[in-house]
Amino acid sequence: MMKTFFKNSSTARTAALISIAALATGCNTLERISEIGEPPKLSRIENPGPPEPIVLPMPTPQVATRQANSLWRPGSRAFLKDQRADEIGDILTVVIQIDDDANVSNETARTRNNSEDAGLDNFLGAETLLGEVFNESIVPGDLVNVDSQSSSTGTGTVTRSESVNLRVAALVTQVLPNGNLAIAGRQEVRINYEVRELLVNGIIRPEDITSTNQINYDQIAEARISYGGRGQLSDVQQPRYGQQLYDIIWPF
Repeated sequence: MMKTFFKNSSTARTAALISIAALATGCNTLERISEIGEPPKLSRIENPGPPEPIVLPMPTPQVATRQANSLWRPGSRAFLKDQRADEIGDILTVVIQIDDDANVSNETARTRNNSEDAGLDNFLGAETLLGEVFNESIVPGDLVNVDSQSSSTGTGTVTRSESVNLRVAALVTQVLPNGNLAIAGRQEVRINYEVRELLVNGIIRPEDITSTNQINYDQIAEARISYGGRGQLSDVQQPRYGQQLYDIIWPF
């Protein structure tokens, strides 16, 4: 009976530890376990707009003036119709061409030496009583002698090279009061068991959209560009959850 109890207790503890570990890592762990042996699922097509309207400082609205007997309208680039995106739901192409190189090298060296001496050679004859209070071998002229040394050397080097060439179609999700456009684009490509994701969000000016309905990434204000992946290869490249947790909470 006792053996069965301890055996059941051990099994219960193991199950409890597994449950706690699963809860600690979040629902993503359970979802990934359910996808073992299957390719990662693509996300559903949803509204890519922000959950809340974007609030930014706005200039004074300007009323467009029209010339009498004129066939042209302000901002138009075509005789009949401007094909560039300018309304909610319109599509434009975002061109991402990033080619950055950065090299940073730092070196720091610091050395400090401290020395403190203190004694009591004469104090109205009371220095002779120190031997009665403390050890008899005490020397009144050499009561305190403290030395401290510290040395610190630091060297850091950062080398970064990035090259990204991508294109993604984005939707106009909001027209701001000053005429600027909030855009959001998402692209997912699955190759075997790996999904590549490209996300683009930001604010653009209609004047920066080219006649071919394209805009460069460096013309997007408050740009948020994310390119990554999820799947079996990405899992191998990431440290395990336990190691990540250990790196966060270990103070030394």
